[in-house]
Amino acid sequence: MQLSETERTDFLTGHPEWVLAGEEISRTFVFDGFPAAIAFVTECSFAAEAADHHPDIDIRWNKVTMTLSTHSESALTSKDTTLATEFDAIYA
Repeated sequence: MQLSETERTDFLTGHPEWVLAGEEISRTFVFDGFPAAIAFVTECSFAAEAADHHPDIDIRWNKVTMTLSTHSESALTSKDTTLATEFDAIYA
């Protein structure tokens, strides 16, 4: 189910690094180098697979941009914000 405006605002307030664009949220994570970026993606892949919800991933040397949207709903849902929260915890 699509997130309400209140749910979107609450998520973004609690996770200011994430950016909302239409029905997607994205965040760029920065690392010391390529190996650390790849290790992060690997760890996130386990969380994504467990959730059966997979992000779009862009890797640029020491930067990883994760973009989440629930394609089956054509909307931003709690699946996206839950996984984004997990990615934040992995990064911390």
